[in-house]
Amino acid sequence: MQQAGQAWDAIRTQKTLGLAAMAILGARCGAVVEDGAAVFFFTPCGSAAGWSVEHAEAVQEGDAVAIPPARRTQGPGPHWRMCPGEGRMLTDPEALRAALADAFGPRVGEDRAG
Repeated sequence: MQQAGQAWDAIRTQKTLGLAAMAILGARCGAVVEDGAAVFFFTPCGSAAGWSVEHAEAVQEGDAVAIPPARRTQGPGPHWRMCPGEGRMLTDPEALRAALADAFGPRVGEDRAG
């Protein structure tokens, strides 16, 4: 277990939504941990302050996140959906916000065509 707010902030979301956001992010996606029905994205320290995105929540500074061993890519238990690599631990928070919004889809009555 490692604490959020030390080397990174963490954003937790429901697994299905998180996997869809990962697909939208593509090569822009940093490391992602899957733990049960949740996935965790890692963003730069301080970027989760004031996080306000539907169906995603910032892990509070000091709260623990289960970080699996580097090569653990399958469950049961916490495992990497996207392994950290050289320069690939963190996801840009603005790109993550946009990907989560796109993955969740429009709200009822919202016109996406603009």
